[in-house]
Amino acid sequence: MPSKHQWMLAVIATDRTFERAVRGGVACWVGKCIHCGGKLVLGADGTPISAATLEHIWPRTHGGLTELANLALACARCNRGKGVRHDVKHARDPRLLEIVAALRARRAERWRDPAEVGLADLVARLAPGAAADDDDEA
Repeated sequence: MPSKHQWMLAVIATDRTFERAVRGGVACWVGKCIHCGGKLVLGADGTPISAATLEHIWPRTHGGLTELANLALACARCNRGKGVRHDVKHARDPRLLEIVAALRARRAERWRDPAEVGLADLVARLAPGAAADDDDEA
């Protein structure tokens, strides 16, 4: 089963806001929260350095799968806010549907071919429907 950090790295590979960088002599990725656009920093292996979290665009509470098309990276504050305010609502709640549609559109706009950053093999290994390790992120 792929680890949470592997999924985070796969999201980085397919999100053009993330670029390779060196901070304090350490190789890392720097990109943007899917919600607020705030800066996120993750290690070269996908380990969060800042408060980056794995965001399930369609919430797991409503059957959202842990697969690349349903994942994005978000700051902890935004992810927690979405979970508390919206993920708990009924699956047909108009505001939840509006937020999910906006996040899907934003994710699609940011999409890049993982081969552009040399991570196509990693993304290919994460077969559709494979699940990440359980955690408390929505």
